[in-house]
Amino acid sequence: MKLSRLAEHTETSPILNIAAEINARKQRGETLYNLTVGDFDASIFPIPETLTEAIIAAYRGHHTNYPGAVGLPQIRRGVADYLNRLCGLDYAPDDVIIASGSRPLIYALYRTVVDAGERVVYPVPSWNNESYSQLLGAAGVPVEAAPDNRFMPTAEALAPHLKGAALLALCSPQNPTGTLFSEDNLRAVCEMVVAENRRRGAQAKPLYVLFDQVYWALTWEAGAFRHPLTVCPQIRDYAVFVDGLSKAFAGTGVRVGWATGPRPVIAKMSSIIAHMGAWAPRPEQVATGAFLSDPGAVDRHLAAFRRRLAARLDGFYDGFMALKDKGHAVDAIAPRAAIYLSVKIDILGRRDARGHTLDSDSAVQDYILSEAKIGILPFSWFGAKNYANWFRLSVGTCRREEIPVIMASLEAALDKLS
Repeated sequence: MKLSRLAEHTETSPILNIAAEINARKQRGETLYNLTVGDFDASIFPIPETLTEAIIAAYRGHHTNYPGAVGLPQIRRGVADYLNRLCGLDYAPDDVIIASGSRPLIYALYRTVVDAGERVVYPVPSWNNESYSQLLGAAGVPVEAAPDNRFMPTAEALAPHLKGAALLALCSPQNPTGTLFSEDNLRAVCEMVVAENRRRGAQAKPLYVLFDQVYWALTWEAGAFRHPLTVCPQIRDYAVFVDGLSKAFAGTGVRVGWATGPRPVIAKMSSIIAHMGAWAPRPEQVATGAFLSDPGAVDRHLAAFRRRLAARLDGFYDGFMALKDKGHAVDAIAPRAAIYLSVKIDILGRRDARGHTLDSDSAVQDYILSEAKIGILPFSWFGAKNYANWFRLSVGTCRREEIPVIMASLEAALDKLS
C-alpha cells in the first residue's frame, strides 16, 4: 500500500517499543525492572491528591465542553502565578498557552518557526529533535555533547552551527542525561543567540530557541536551576519555554502542558494547536488552574517528590560507584535533576557465557535485559552515536527497596563476562 513519503519514513519510537515489550513480558510473569521509560508507576508516584480531587470535581461540575484554543483563563493565570513565584518571572496570563501536554507545544513551535529545508540545531544526546525535524522536512544539525561537560552543550560547540539556522532546540534539565546547564554556560548560550539575531538585523527571520523545561521543578540543589530570562532578559523576544504537569507532578497521562514566549509566536502556535485539536481537556484545565494557584499544595508535593526521586537516583549512583570501586567497567554522572541517571557500562567487545561478543550498544542493552533483567536505553537512541557505552536509567517506576536487588543482578551479569 502506497502512503505519503512522510508516513513511509516515520518509525515508531524505539523507546516506546522496548518499554511495551518489557511491560508485556512482565505481565506474562517475568521479573524485569523497566528503567527505560520517562514515565511513572502511578502506584508509587501518584499525582497530588488535591489535583486528583479537583479533576474529579471538575467532571462532576460538568466542565466538559470545548476549552478554547489558548486555554481557560484560570489555568493561564495559575501557570503565570506558578512560574512567577518559583522562577522569579513577570508573566501575565496572556503570555501563556495551554495544550494537551508538552509534545503538541513543541511540535507547534517547530511548525511555527521552521520551514521545510531550514536548519534545526540541537545537542545530542537529546530527546526527539531528530524526529521533529524529520516530520517537518527540516535539516537537523546534531551537535554532540560530551561526558566531561555532563553531556550539556556549550556555547562554543553550538556557535559554528547557528548562522542561518531557524531554531535552536535545548532541554534543561536534560532528557536523557538528568543534567542541566550551569548558570555561566546558560548565559553564554543565551547571549550568543541574542548576538546572532542582532547580526541578522530586524528585517531577517530570527533564530528562535526552544527551551524544553518540563523537568525544571525536579532540581535538587537550591538555585541550581536558573530560568534563562533571569540570566539573560534579552532572550525573551526569541525564546519559547515549554512545560507541563507530566514530570514535575507525575501527570504523564493527565495531558496538560503550557508554553510561554513572545506573544506573536505563541499566538501562531495556538492556531496550529487549534487545527490539530490538541487542547488539554477542560476538566483538567479547571483543576490544574486551581491546583497551581495553591502554593501550599504545590510546594508540599514538590518537596516530597524531589526527596523521593533524589533518594532513588542517589541510590543507583552509589551502586554504580561501588561497582566501579570493585573494578567493573562502569561509571555514572552524579544526579542533579529530573528522573534520569547517565550511566556508563563499558563492556563492548566482551563475551557472554555462550561465547557471543557484545559488539554494539544494542547487544549490551539486550544482554543487560536478558541476563540482569534490567531495561535501560542507549544514548545512541538519543542521537549520541559516539558514546555507545553510555545509557539512560529512569527511576519513575522503581521502588527504593528494589535498588540493591537491581544492582546485585547487574553485578552478577557483569561477573559472567569474559
